[in-house]
Amino acid sequence: MTTSILWFRRDLRRGDHPALLAAAERADRVLPLFILDSRLLGSAGARTERLIASVAALRADLAQALVVRTGNPADLVPAVAAEVGAREVHVSAESTPYGRRRDASVAARLDTMGVRLIRTGSPYAVQPGLVRSAQGAPYRVFTPFAKAWRDHGWAAPAGCAEIVWRRAVPSESVDAANRARPGEAGEHAALARWEAFLETRLTSYAHDRDRPDHDATSRMSVPLKYGEVHPRTLLSDLARRRDAANTSAVDRFVTELAWREFYADVLWHDPGSAWRDWRGELRGMRYDKDSDLVGAWRAGRTGYPFVDAGMRQLLAEGCMHNRLRMVTASFLVKDLHTWWPVGARHFLQHLVDGDIASNNHGWQWTAGTGTDAAPYYRIFNPVTQGLRFDPDGAYVRRWVPELAHLVGSAVHEPWRHRDGYVHGYPHRIVEHAEERREALARLTEVRGSHR
Repeated sequence: MTTSILWFRRDLRRGDHPALLAAAERADRVLPLFILDSRLLGSAGARTERLIASVAALRADLAQALVVRTGNPADLVPAVAAEVGAREVHVSAESTPYGRRRDASVAARLDTMGVRLIRTGSPYAVQPGLVRSAQGAPYRVFTPFAKAWRDHGWAAPAGCAEIVWRRAVPSESVDAANRARPGEAGEHAALARWEAFLETRLTSYAHDRDRPDHDATSRMSVPLKYGEVHPRTLLSDLARRRDAANTSAVDRFVTELAWREFYADVLWHDPGSAWRDWRGELRGMRYDKDSDLVGAWRAGRTGYPFVDAGMRQLLAEGCMHNRLRMVTASFLVKDLHTWWPVGARHFLQHLVDGDIASNNHGWQWTAGTGTDAAPYYRIFNPVTQGLRFDPDGAYVRRWVPELAHLVGSAVHEPWRHRDGYVHGYPHRIVEHAEERREALARLTEVRGSHR
C-alpha cells in the first residue's frame, strides 16, 4: 500500500482542506504529520501554548493518527518520508518569508530522495500573488485590491473525504502540554464559535464592531491564525446570510477578511516589508530610543486610560480589540516617537493571533510608513477615542481597576476629577497635544530632507 504525507502547518483542521484531499487521492493511506519547528517555537511567545492546544485537538479529530515531531523541518520531514516510504509530501502553500524559505529547503532535501513536495491551496481565500492589476502589477492600496479580490472570487469550500490513516508510526505526546481551556482550541470549537456569532451577533456587527465594551466581534482571528477554519468557509457561510437585515454586516466582515488577504499579498510581493518601512520616503524619520516611557506603554501605565486598558488586556489575555490595536500603536509611534517595529515585536510576543503580515503591516498603516495613501497625519487622540468607542467607560473599568470608582465617561479623564488618582493610577507620561505637534514637525522635517 502506498503512503503520502500531509504535513500540517497553518491548516490544523480536517475539513475544507484541499491539500489533505490531494494527499488522499494520490495514495492508499495518508500519514498526518506536524513538526513543532524549533526555530518558530523560540519566537512564538504566547502562541506556543495555544498552538499545542490546537495540535492536540487535531490529533483527537484524526483518531490519534497525527504524528508529532520536534526539531528542524528540513531534517525531520525527509526522515519521516524515508521512515514510511512516502514518495509525496503534501502541504498548503506558504506565503510568509520564513515559510517560503523553509519549504524551499525541505523541497530541495526531498528532491535528492526522489520525493516531491506538492503544494495545494493556501491559508487564504485567494493565494497571495494572484490578484494583480490589469497591467500585471501588485496592488499597493487596499480599496482597489479589495475590489479586484472580490472580482477574482474564490473556490467553494472543499469536501471532506473518507481517509485511511497510516498508523503505528512513533510520535511525541502533545496532550500533557495542552493547558488551554477545554473546548477553546480546534476545528470543532472554531466552527461552534462561528455559528454562534452568525446566529447572535452578525446583524449588529457593522454597527458595534468598533466597541471594545461590547462582545460584538467574531473572535475568529485566532482560529484563522492556526487554520482551524478556512476563510473560504467563512465567506461561503456569509454569502448564505446576505439578506436585507445582514447586507451591511456581511459586507463589513468580508472587508475585514479582505484586509487579511491584502496584507498577506503585500508581504508576498515585498518580504522585506515585514521589518522595514514600506514607504521609502519616511525611512529617514527621526525616532526616540526605547526608554522608560516605552516601558510604561508596555505595562499599561501611560496615564491614558483607554491606551492602558488595551495594553493590560494584551498582557492578561493575549488579545486586544482591533480599535485598541490602532489606538495603542498610534500612541507609541506618534506620542512616544518610537519606531513601529518596537511595538510590532511586543504585540507578536503576546498576541495569541499574532500574524506577521497582518500585525506588522497593520502597525505600518498606523505609523504612516505603510500602504495608506495619506497616513502620517492620522494621529489618534487617546481621550476622544475612548469617549467615542467606550462611552460609558465599561471597558476601561474592566482593565484599569484603579479607576473603577469613576462613573461613566469620567473614567477617560481622571485628571478632571478630585479623586481621580486616589487608587494609584499613574499621571500622564506625556501631553498628547504637545506630542502631536512634535510628530507633525518630524514629518515636515523628513519630507524636507527628500526635496
